Parts: sequence; C-alpha cells; structure tokens
Amino acid sequence: MTSFFIPTETLQIRIFTHLKINALQCNVNAGTYKVLADGQQVAESKGESIFKMTLKNDSIELLQNEKIIGSFKYIKFTGEDLGELKVKLLNPDRKIRTYQNNLSFAVNENYLRLINEVILDNYIAGVTEAEAGSRSTQEFYKVQAILARTFALAHINKHVIEGFSLCDQVHCQAYYGKPKDLTIFNAIEYTKGKVVVDDNLNLIVAAFHSNSGGQTANSEDVWGSKTNYLRSINDSFSVKMPNARWERKMLTEDWLTYLKLKHNYPTEIDEAKNIALNFKQDARKVFLECNNTKVPLKNIRLDLQLKSTFFSISEINKDSILFRGRGYGHGLGMCQEGAMKMCKLGYKYTDILNFYYKNIQLIDMSKLNFFKDE
Repeated sequence: MTSFFIPTETLQIRIFTHLKINALQCNVNAGTYKVLADGQQVAESKGESIFKMTLKNDSIELLQNEKIIGSFKYIKFTGEDLGELKVKLLNPDRKIRTYQNNLSFAVNENYLRLINEVILDNYIAGVTEAEAGSRSTQEFYKVQAILARTFALAHINKHVIEGFSLCDQVHCQAYYGKPKDLTIFNAIEYTKGKVVVDDNLNLIVAAFHSNSGGQTANSEDVWGSKTNYLRSINDSFSVKMPNARWERKMLTEDWLTYLKLKHNYPTEIDEAKNIALNFKQDARKVFLECNNTKVPLKNIRLDLQLKSTFFSISEINKDSILFRGRGYGHGLGMCQEGAMKMCKLGYKYTDILNFYYKNIQLIDMSKLNFFKDE
C-alpha cells in the first residue's frame, strides 16, 4: 500500500489563493491569540483589537487599532484549539470570512500569502459546506464529509513544494472557512475519521459532480485510466433534479466548422455530416465518430463550455442545431443531486457511497497507518 503521512492535528491550507492581496483586517472572534512577528510576540488579543496588515515594499506593515506596531516579513496569529479569527480583505475588497485555529501572513510574489493552519475536522467542516451548501440534510453532510476527508488525505502533499498542504480552490477543494451551518459539525463528529478505500486499501479518488443525467461515467472514459470503483451505473435518483436537463442552440455552420478545423472531422462527406447533425445518446458515449474519425466528447464539452458530455444533437432548421443535454459535470463518482434525493428518500450515507462507488469499504483513517508499510 502507498505510504503517506496522516496529520493528527493540523493541515496548512492556503486561503484566498486566487486573489492578489495588498491589505486586510483581522480580529479575534473567539479565544485568545498571540500575535507573532518575525518570531517575536508583539501583541495579544481576546477580540478587543483590530489588526490591519498592508503590503509595503517587501514587508508587511502591522497596525493594532490604527497604531503602527512595525513592519515584518512574517506574521502569525496563534491561539487555542477553539480560537477563531475574522478576516476582511481590504484590497481587493471582499466580505468577511471566519477561520478557525491559526493564520499566518507572508509576502509572496509581491502580494500577501495567507495560510490557515487548521485542525483537520475544522477544515473538513468548511469544505463540506462549500461543496454541499448550507441547507443540506445531515445525511448528505455525512457523505460529503467522508469524501472531503478522503480527498484531503489522498492529496495531502499536493502543494508541499510551495510550503502548504492544499489550497482553497476547487482543484483541491473549495474552502471558505468556518461553516455558517453549525449542524455540519454534528455530521463531522458522526463520521469522525472515516475514509473510503478501494479493494487494495488505497484511498479512492473521491470524485463527484452535480448531476449524472441518469447515468454516471467510467473513469477511463473521462480520465483515461480505469479504476474498479468509478464505474458507470444507471442513476434514476438524478433524473428529476434541477440540473438533470439542459439545452444549447448553435448555428449549424459554426458547429460543422468547429468539427472540421479543431478535429479534422470529414464534414464534407454526407454520412459524416448527417451523424454530426443527428447525434444521439440514449446511454453515455465517449466519441462522436464516423468511420475512422473519433471526436472525444469531453473535448467538445470543454471547447464549447457545455454542462456535460451526455448530449444529443438535432437540427432545428437548416441553419441551427440544438444540443439536448443531460446532467452537469464530468459524471464520475457521486452525483450530488442524486445523493440528496436518496437522503430525502431515507437512504443512509453508507447506502449512498456504495451506490455511487463500487468495490469500496469505509475504514477509520487510523487504520491506514497500520497498513501503510505492508
């Protein structure tokens, strides 16, 4: 089994990763925090102070209640396990977010870099709300929490070269700090330590998407590599949900030109042209093809910014075609809307995981340490 380090206490999560931050405010929301600057304590607060940090040249100017403390290369707010900090970006201007545990601030490529040193379960709670929304059922929160924990541990070293574990963007996992729906913590506690592994006891790639359109996809059809757990299944739970259907009109000339120029598809041949204008998918296909020419549907989805690859095409008139699509997302793993429907019908989180992922088992993450050197 693959060996890796399982954090027993905290993860280093880069936050506001996509923004070029020049100035922000920070204050204590809960607990007592020490403020360390270049390794020395310069302040302490239980919430009575507002700290402002502004990038000045290659240093961070730190103010406490509008009084300058000094300029530093590295600032860290360190508190108790139950500590919380409110962060308000000033440049660029963003709404307040609340982060649990510790925060550090440094200069990185002429902007401020923020790292949230956060207890694993607090991070999982934040991801669960960011991915599942703030008005979901407890059972769905349990499912999302287990998948978030599995993903986090499987990708724990994704940004290690850059000095942190994961970032807060969707290519890691969306994370906006402490969840607003505090009942999420009940789901985190109920599923504490649980992760999903395959039949070789390796953490799975915990893929999920918005809506399958009635059928999920095989991993090799999307990512090119086959797994035993990401197998295509018929998914009746998704078909009447909000993102189950979509439509998109396109000029026939634009569609045929795209196929010809981007994929060298033989639109000048009548048979090929007819297939392109009357493409049907009752079950998921991988290609639009004629003779020896295969156009990957995942490329069409990406190029044309379609909601899914699960679409059929028909002519509206001599000038236009209509994409009639099913589902939203890549189609791998759990369909979120289908899982929500299952929860409302009374299915348990274990039923949902075993429906959308095949040949898996739930284990406690501490067991991974037991198996890792075998």
